[in-house]
Amino acid sequence: MPNLKVVRRKNKQKLDGTAPLAIRISENYKTNYSWLGQYILEKDWDDKKGFAKKSHPNYARLNNFILKKLNEANNIFFQSEESITPKLAKKKLKGSNGSKSFFELAYERVKSKYDSGVFSVAKSEISTLNNLEEFLNLKITSTRQQSIKDIRIRRLDRIRKSKNPDYSFIESINHFKNSKKLKFRDIDESFIGKYKNFCTVYLKQKPRTITNQLIFIRTLFNVAIKNGIVDKKYYPFADQKEKIIIKSGNKIGLNREEIEKIEKLELPSNSLIRHTQKVWLTSFYFAGIRISDVLKLKWTDFKDNRLYYTMNKNEKPVSLKIPEKAEIILKEYKKLKRFNKGYVFPFLSQADKDNPEDIFIKTRNATKLLNTNLKKIGKLCELDKPLTNHIARHSFGNLAGDSIHPLMLQKLYRHSDLKTTLNYQANFIHKDADDALDSVINF
Repeated sequence: MPNLKVVRRKNKQKLDGTAPLAIRISENYKTNYSWLGQYILEKDWDDKKGFAKKSHPNYARLNNFILKKLNEANNIFFQSEESITPKLAKKKLKGSNGSKSFFELAYERVKSKYDSGVFSVAKSEISTLNNLEEFLNLKITSTRQQSIKDIRIRRLDRIRKSKNPDYSFIESINHFKNSKKLKFRDIDESFIGKYKNFCTVYLKQKPRTITNQLIFIRTLFNVAIKNGIVDKKYYPFADQKEKIIIKSGNKIGLNREEIEKIEKLELPSNSLIRHTQKVWLTSFYFAGIRISDVLKLKWTDFKDNRLYYTMNKNEKPVSLKIPEKAEIILKEYKKLKRFNKGYVFPFLSQADKDNPEDIFIKTRNATKLLNTNLKKIGKLCELDKPLTNHIARHSFGNLAGDSIHPLMLQKLYRHSDLKTTLNYQANFIHKDADDALDSVINF
């Protein structure tokens, strides 16, 4: 148990002779101070007892205040289930007043993701922060139509700036560095309810997009509570408060006939739309590798007729045999090997290989271009289902059905948890339900 004592920090004495009071938290030769916001003259302070003398004009009230603060400090150590260091105790004492804002803590998290090279996560979290700022700045005096128009203009302006060659993503992160606009204790059930409505009405977002933002808010709240920035009594996701429910939408994959149409589609040699076709099929042939990972495939990832690569999303290493159909595509692109600077496909050939952020930006831009071209391919193949980057993964799941053991599918999908695989594959297994329906209707 650390030693706690209120002291007068005479080395911080002001010109009027008063010096600040602080709780000194000492343990294992480590000391931290938590300021009490009170100043006192040396003649009015009993250093041995750690209390104000009767000579102080408000000694009784000041001593009661000191006792209250000491009790708060003691409770931090007695009630905590984890080991508390003097530094963490200081944070908890300081944070119980909500001194650090939601945006300031969010800045630290997003900056950490950015510095670690996890740009996709940093980008999605910055989008959430931009949405929260729009919500806080919403003008009641403006009409809904005008507000939606203004929000769209600002969003397009951010996109325009991001496309500037001199722009760095860090600028978007630094925007929230010192923002005090939102305190954690302000994020209650009412706030979340209004924010969800804002996302639906003003941002036209789908339920899963809104859920992802709530998960981010909840994550930051848990960090804030752990670090003593806010008291857990303000947690808006506890007990019967706000519940985050992740709903599984209908995942629709292509069938064999539809995939054959894409395979047989003749497109101009070395055209962007043909590259799109080959990237999508490569994703499908390798059990639905994410398109962003396909774009980053290098010739060095292929050894002994196998693909070795690490998933960008969860850093999982993968080793897969090269299917015959994928081998045909690879042979076609080997002819272009010297033009693509080590990449199998040409979309990242102009990226700076030593700049992870540049690779991320060019990958993101390429995936948007691919989705545009996939719509064209879908029309050319006369598909009545949407053709997108991620549909390659759904299509593999659809054809796998219940014919492949879940443990093998977990390995192919690179899922960390078997439950994730079972939930994902449940979208494509319909036979039992169909047979049950037939048994009742077709009597």
